[in-house]
Amino acid sequence: MAFPRLRINLGGDEKPQHPNHLVYNKWFLSNQIESIIRLMLEEHDGVPVKTVKSFMTKIPSVFTGSDIVQWVQKTIPTEDLNEAIHLAHMIASHGYLFPIDDHLLTVKNDNTFYRFQTPYFWPSNCWEPENTDYAVYLCKRTMQNKAHLELEDFEAENLARLQKMFSRKWEFIFMQAEAQYKVDKKRDRQERQILDSQERAFWDVHRPVPGSVNTAEVDFRKLSRSSRRKNDGNTPLINRPGSRRYTVPAEALHYEVKFLQSRLARNTLKTSKIAEFTLFYAEQRREFDPFFTPTEPANPWIADQVDFWVYDATGEVSSRRVKRWALSFDELLSDTIGRDFFMKFLEKEYSGENLRFWESVQSLRCSSCRYVPIKVTEIYSEFLGPNATFPVNVDSKVMEITNQNLENSGRWSFDEAFVTFS
Repeated sequence: MAFPRLRINLGGDEKPQHPNHLVYNKWFLSNQIESIIRLMLEEHDGVPVKTVKSFMTKIPSVFTGSDIVQWVQKTIPTEDLNEAIHLAHMIASHGYLFPIDDHLLTVKNDNTFYRFQTPYFWPSNCWEPENTDYAVYLCKRTMQNKAHLELEDFEAENLARLQKMFSRKWEFIFMQAEAQYKVDKKRDRQERQILDSQERAFWDVHRPVPGSVNTAEVDFRKLSRSSRRKNDGNTPLINRPGSRRYTVPAEALHYEVKFLQSRLARNTLKTSKIAEFTLFYAEQRREFDPFFTPTEPANPWIADQVDFWVYDATGEVSSRRVKRWALSFDELLSDTIGRDFFMKFLEKEYSGENLRFWESVQSLRCSSCRYVPIKVTEIYSEFLGPNATFPVNVDSKVMEITNQNLENSGRWSFDEAFVTFS
C-alpha cells in the first residue's frame, strides 16, 4: 500500500511529535503502553497466539478476547474484571490490537478472535494519513473478489465522495491501487490475510466507523501548546508553514528564492506521459487531417473536381463531420453547424438558455479586466436576476453562493452555477 507520510523530528528537541503522543506512551505513571504490547508478544509469558483450524480453512495468528482479559488480570495485576476489560479496550481503541471480523475497535470477554497490529502501524509513529492514501486503499479493496473484503456502506460512501473530490487524478489513484493489488497477489495466502486485516485496522483507527470515537483525531489545543516557542521579545521570529523557523528575515528570503528556483526546474508531468498523450491525440485526429486522409469528395482547390461545392450546397452534414463532433464537446461547439444542431436540440428540450449561459461565462473568463464588471452585470440580468430574459434553473444553495460572489464580482463569480451545466 502507499503508506502515509511519517513525520520525523529533525531537530534536537525531544518534544512529542504528535499532540496525542503522551496518550500513546503513558501507562499509569511511567510504563509505556507499548511496553504492555511487547509483554503480550513474549513467547512464553505473553498472550497465547495460535492458528485456529476450522473446516477447510485456517485463521493464522489470533487470540481470543478472554485470553487477553485473563492476561491483563494476571500481569497488571488487577482483581476487577471491568478494569481489565476497560484497559484492553483502550489498547484496542488506539489500534494496537483489533478484532479480525469487525470495524469497531473494542475488546469483549468472549471467544471473539483478535490479532496484534504490526509495529509499523503503531500510532506512536505519528501517522498523518491523507485522503489520497485512503482512496488508494478503498479502490484496491474493490478489486479483491472476497466476501470479507467487500466495502461496508460507510466505506462505499467515502469512496464515492473521494472519487468526486479527486476526479481529476482518479486515473492515477486507480493505477496505484492496481499496482499494489498485483504486489499483494504475489504474497503467500496467510501472509496476505494477516496484512489485509492489519491494513484495515489501521484505517479503522484513522477513518473510523461513523458514530465511534476517533482516537487519532488531533487535539488542536495540545497542538498549539506543544508547538509554541518561547520568545524573549527582542528577536523577531519568521515562521514558514511546513518548514523550519527563521530568526533573521534574510535567511527566510534566501530560502524562499532557493525553494522557488527548485520548483522552476521541476516538471509537473513526465516526458513519457506527455509523449503518450500527444501520440494518442495525433492518432485520434489522424482521420480528420486532410494531409493524412484525403477528403471525400476531393478538395476542389487541389483537384479538378467541383463535387465538394455541389455536396456542400445541399446542406447535408457528412458522417465524417458528425464523427468528429463525438470526440469532445469543444469539437462540437467549435463547428458552427454543430453548434446550431445542438442548439436546436436544446430548444426542443426547453433548455437552450443553458448553452447561452455556458458560452457567456466562458466569454467572461477570457475577457479583459475592464469589461469584466460590465459582462458580470449583463450575465446576471439575462440569466440569474429576478427579471431575467432567459432564466436558468439553479438550486437555492448555488444561487446563494453566486450572490455572495457578486459582492466582489470578478471573472469567476459564476463558477458554482457554471459547474451545474458543465
